[in-house]
Amino acid sequence: MVLALSRGGVPVGLAVAKALGAPLDLLMVRKIGAPGDPEYGIGAVVDGHQPEMILDEEAVRELRVSQGCIEQQRARELAEMRRRHALYLRGRPPVSLEGRTVILVDDGIATGVTVRAALLGLQRGGATRRVLAAPVASPEIAEALRRSCDEAVFLDEPELFYAVGAFYDDFHQVSDAEVVELLDRAAASRRTG
Repeated sequence: MVLALSRGGVPVGLAVAKALGAPLDLLMVRKIGAPGDPEYGIGAVVDGHQPEMILDEEAVRELRVSQGCIEQQRARELAEMRRRHALYLRGRPPVSLEGRTVILVDDGIATGVTVRAALLGLQRGGATRRVLAAPVASPEIAEALRRSCDEAVFLDEPELFYAVGAFYDDFHQVSDAEVVELLDRAAASRRTG
């Protein structure tokens, strides 16, 4: 099965699912951003029966981020995941990962903190094989992530890597409505395919 990281991974995940004739679902992971720079991930929370949080301990130390600040962001991100879960899945429970090969798809990987949390979530969810796929990844992060999964596929690992958006002609913020539409499209394609 293909699990896309919401929201940005959903368009890429749909393409992968279609190419493989596999079902598409979501894995919700939210970044814990650095104070003053929310795009710089110092940790992440992954959805599940028992949500997991991982931290980049080195970044937390360097930036002197307090435990209170981390817990406050964790609570906010868990609330956002619950909101998205209700909106995107519309009451449908998440699929079981037990005994499955899961291809985890994102639109690109810069720091890798959300992907590491997602891979941990897949492992704890019982996936027997974890494949990571993204169009672009930082070379250093790609190498580290290869050790965290069974297989990793990156189309490009450019030496000069500043941000994922730099490798897209259109890197707009994927909306909630787009996620719902793409998931509906994937489900319809599976029913008719």
